[in-house]
Amino acid sequence: MEPQVATGWDARADIARRPLQIRGRFFTAVALRLGGAPDQGFYAALDARLEQTPNFFAGAPLVVDLEGAEGLATAADIAALADALRQRRLSVFGVQNGTAAQEKAAAEAGLIALAGGRDAPLRGAFKPEAAAPAARTARPPVDLAPALQLEPAPAPEPEPAPQVNRLITRPVRSGQTVVAEHGDLTIVGPVSSGAELIAAGNVHVYGQMRGRAMAGINGDLEARIFCQSLDAELLAIAGLYRTSDTLGPELRKSSVTVFLDGERLCVERLG
Repeated sequence: MEPQVATGWDARADIARRPLQIRGRFFTAVALRLGGAPDQGFYAALDARLEQTPNFFAGAPLVVDLEGAEGLATAADIAALADALRQRRLSVFGVQNGTAAQEKAAAEAGLIALAGGRDAPLRGAFKPEAAAPAARTARPPVDLAPALQLEPAPAPEPEPAPQVNRLITRPVRSGQTVVAEHGDLTIVGPVSSGAELIAAGNVHVYGQMRGRAMAGINGDLEARIFCQSLDAELLAIAGLYRTSDTLGPELRKSSVTVFLDGERLCVERLG
């Protein structure tokens, strides 16, 4: 009988044999809010917007906001809207703020229903009486009255991941996504249209910023975006965002800082 030779464990081979891997990914979803029925006027306005900012929608997943929509009650209605959007090369995949019947119809049309996601109200549009998002609601106080009641000790909260900043010293091209999952992201060079910058902390861009920048993705309300020359398609901090069409001409090509003031996303010039 031939002798058997013991071999060491090959981690790479073991990973290659796994049938699947599950990993987190960050994506920017554009919300398309309907102000009525998807009629000829709606499509004319949409086509005009696509002509003005064609690169903004390039490769971006799209969600249809049904809060103010009319005439989208059946699966056929929603499927027709989705087909019309896809003919315009818009990557629609889901709906939000729909009724239970609309969510059911969307599922029959092959779309998913999403919860959450907010846009940034413009200056003067914020209503203090609006309910705060559930993610930012304070925890209720713990009742300590039944002191003799024995309960299992709560599990200790996991320690936060150490901050790991990321520095990129080359241009970020269209279609590229650069992520700093546990710290700040600094780009020394230009950022092209269609590129994405994503950071748990701050985002610094020492060059022309033409893509999308998202800071505080894990809910850091103190995060900021610093940009040497602003020409961005989208700016976001902790889920609040503003798009290029809400930025005034006085901010274009300027050195700016972006920060949260309550429920408002503010953009101010530096110097």
